[in-house]
Order: sequence, then C-alpha cells, then structure tokens
Amino acid sequence: MDEVMTVADAGGSRASNLNGSPSSQNLLPHNLPLLSAFLAFALAQFLKVFTNWYKEKRWDSKKMISSGGMPSSHSATVTALALAIGLAEGAGSPAFAIALVLACVVMYDASGVRLHAGRQAELLNQIVCEFPSEHPLSTVKPLRELLGHTPIQVAAGAVLGCVVAYLMRSTS
Repeated sequence: MDEVMTVADAGGSRASNLNGSPSSQNLLPHNLPLLSAFLAFALAQFLKVFTNWYKEKRWDSKKMISSGGMPSSHSATVTALALAIGLAEGAGSPAFAIALVLACVVMYDASGVRLHAGRQAELLNQIVCEFPSEHPLSTVKPLRELLGHTPIQVAAGAVLGCVVAYLMRSTS
C-alpha cells in the first residue's frame, strides 16, 4: 500500500507557515545574510557623509542617499551578503556561489561601467556649459556625474562588508 505524506508529516517550518503562524527560521531578524547586507549598505551610506567632509571640508547629508563616493555601498552590500552566506552555509553551497558571482559583477560594474559613465557625464556637462545661451540645449539639466567608484572605493566597501558580515555572525 502506498504511503501518503501529509503537510503535518512534512515537518515544523512548512506546516507552521501553511497554518498561518510563521516559523522563527523565516523571520527577518534571523536572516543573518539579509541583515548583514542591509547593515553594510546603511553603514556605508552613513560613512559617506564623513568621508565627504574629510575630502571637501563641508557637511553634505545628501551623500547618505547618493550613489558614488567612499566607501562603495554597493560593494559593501554584496560582499556582506556573500560572506554571510558563505559563513552560514559553507563555501561549497550553491547560494554562496551565486552571491559571490553577483558580488563580482556588481563590483566590476561599479568600478568600470558606472565610473566611466560618470566621467562621460562630466565631459558632456562641460560641453553643454560652453553652448551659447540661445542654443536649445543650453538650459538642459546637468547629468549626474558621481555614478561609479574608483577601485579604492570599491575595495573599501568590500572590506566594510566583510567586517559587518563577520561581526554579525560572531554576535549571533
């Protein structure tokens, strides 16, 4: 006779999710990779205010919500995510492999494509500024120039992400 497995037989977390009471394993506070990524992002964005002050000698709170600058919040986020997954599931897990490839793509993009797009925007803005006032493009809103990161900014973000992921794991 064939045996039938019911939802109740399947185990705790799935059954409790289907019954409406969430499992403690699926709640946001217990997802260390996700929390590590969010914390690394927030910390990197917060630090941009101070690194901008150090470089420009002026406070600019808008740096907390802008792209570009030191350290790279994109690098911090994906590095914290990848390392937290690696620490939790092991370096041989498929989730770690996916997160590591994602981190490499994001960091390459930040220091390559986006950096050069920002430099092109800077040149285009200079060209538009030199147009005579009667030119139809002379009143165009300038392009955002701070899009990407230098390799040092990307590396600083990656180090920050590693520190956050490691500290989050050691405190849990």
